[in-house]
Amino acid sequence: MTQLRKWNVSFFCLAVILFSAFQSVTADEPARVYQNQLKLLKNPEPLLADHPTFVQPIEEVRRYAAPILVNDAGADLSVRAWRFSYNARGIIEMPNRLRADKTAIIMVHPWGIDDGQGWRTPEPAGVCDFCTPTKNHLAAQHTRTVIDPFLKQMRPQVSLVMYSLIAPVDPIRKKMYRTFDYRPTDEERAEAKKQLADRLDSLPYKGQPLIETLTLSSDRPVIDYFRQFPGLMSGDQYNGADFWNVPVPVTADVTVHKDDVLIFDQEGYAPLKKFLNKHNIRHILLTGYATDMCFCKTTAGYENLSQDFNVFLVGDATLATFPANSSPRYATNAHISFASINHLITQVSWIKKLEE
Repeated sequence: MTQLRKWNVSFFCLAVILFSAFQSVTADEPARVYQNQLKLLKNPEPLLADHPTFVQPIEEVRRYAAPILVNDAGADLSVRAWRFSYNARGIIEMPNRLRADKTAIIMVHPWGIDDGQGWRTPEPAGVCDFCTPTKNHLAAQHTRTVIDPFLKQMRPQVSLVMYSLIAPVDPIRKKMYRTFDYRPTDEERAEAKKQLADRLDSLPYKGQPLIETLTLSSDRPVIDYFRQFPGLMSGDQYNGADFWNVPVPVTADVTVHKDDVLIFDQEGYAPLKKFLNKHNIRHILLTGYATDMCFCKTTAGYENLSQDFNVFLVGDATLATFPANSSPRYATNAHISFASINHLITQVSWIKKLEE
């Protein structure tokens, strides 16, 4: 009898816990039934066609329209988006209505390299960011042409504009940008800017020249060749000592405002999630670099954020790395298309203030 009573008490406690958890979820977010009704679109315009210099427009043989997905009460921001489904055998588009005060824009890895702030690609064979000075300058043009105007347009509307950068927390950037726990004064920012310039200018930006002699076996020369001369080496040999041990700034091609927030990648995802939740963020508009790497894999990449937030990848506000090509447009098309299997894609021109 005593054992039965214990079981009853345990069962009751478990039921209370489960009921409380269910209540906490449904109290704020009551479930709704979504009618997944797809309507075939006739002769739709290509997607991501506004900036063909940077992104090859996306065309599919079949496109559908679906009902509204995100529909916030009191919404003031329209974000049309699309995804691809193999099972539906086409692209599915849907409108979304967001509250801007529940929305953050995050720019992944806007590295300040080859932009006049002092950090620059080492010569004669060093690599950084998009891996050559020429490719870095093209990415900078994209930042100035697409992302910076987008941030300027959206900053008065959304709750937060944020940037993620590499390297651990350091005293220079803590005084240069707003962070999760500190807002520097104007005097601190000015002082930090000088300290940053001195620190970045302290490096020689010199590495060794390309390896000239390789030792190859007679039966496995291809293996030996690539072991000794791989396509990407970013260590001390070609970049020089201490190259990666600097406080990497936000690129000068972005107009940073005092209220914009810096994310230190090395702190991990948990502090970022906590900060976003503290500010009641539900929706993320994700921009930045590079579509095939940091944009998906790092602390503020979509693989992390999509676990906890409604994430919209701004498909023309990102660039993929583009080895063996003079343009990123096809690589970006391919990686955004692949991401669309399980994520929503939007574009700058589809993000608009809702008309009253």
